Amino acid sequence: MKIVVIGAGALGAYFGARFEEAGADVTFLVRENRAKQIQDNGVTINSATGNYTFNDPKIVTDVAEIDSVDLVFLSVKGYHLEGTLESLKELKKKGAHVLPVLNGIEHISILQAELGKDFVIGGLSFIMATLNDHGHVEHNSNFHQLVFGALEPTQTIICNQLEELTSNANIDVVNSKDILHELWKKYMFINAFSGITTATNLAIGPVRSNPATFRIAEMILQEMKYISNAYHVHVTDKDIEVAKSQLMNIPEEGTSSMHQDRRKGLVLELEHLHGGAVRLAKAKGIDVPYLEAVYGMIKPFEVPDNT
Repeated sequence: MKIVVIGAGALGAYFGARFEEAGADVTFLVRENRAKQIQDNGVTINSATGNYTFNDPKIVTDVAEIDSVDLVFLSVKGYHLEGTLESLKELKKKGAHVLPVLNGIEHISILQAELGKDFVIGGLSFIMATLNDHGHVEHNSNFHQLVFGALEPTQTIICNQLEELTSNANIDVVNSKDILHELWKKYMFINAFSGITTATNLAIGPVRSNPATFRIAEMILQEMKYISNAYHVHVTDKDIEVAKSQLMNIPEEGTSSMHQDRRKGLVLELEHLHGGAVRLAKAKGIDVPYLEAVYGMIKPFEVPDNT
């Protein structure tokens, strides 16, 4: 399988290297600075589940350099999505289906409108990883799950092909028969986790130790359930309990990628995540006061003040 990875941060580099390790023909489509870093240092995974070095990775900065492709693994931040659309359209012409693993939901309809419903697969990942100063992946946990599934019947073949490829890969893989449900469960969890840690500027431990604070995260889970149900996805109270259990089992010092970005003074994925949920709720006439409050609290930190 020929796979193009767009977004070679920690997530994209990790799964791209694991795909190559499993036998895929992997190309990284990246910007100039990241291209030079990979050319100079290669791609290495330092992982609790097993190290791997991707020797001599293929790197391109122009989509015209790619002749053919079966699958695009799209792992950019939500605020970079628009900048990938022209490249995705070109890769579609060359035979690609697109597997986005962005957090959230709105990107699915955006990609479907731009590329056609038959070409956009549902996908998400669970991994905690960062890039070190050399651009190598530091993966210190035992979870590295990729979940994908067909959103249209025409995608069954490509999903089965990806499942076959990854059956021998050093990652946990699920080819879901109800990928929309999985997407909404992840969206529910990430909005609670990233929202409360970023708004309070605290790791999850101190949040959990204050019941009134943790209650906000619990109410965000509930509001996300209401929104999903309004869009005919049956997220349940049991799903909420599972998400709460996940929040309770994160290490004390654990925090969300959005909170990490706030600490680093980087642009936040706020509009794509919480802004998207507020918009989806408004479209259905649903009141989401906790989501709106957290969204408003984080908004001043969305774009760093470099003045």
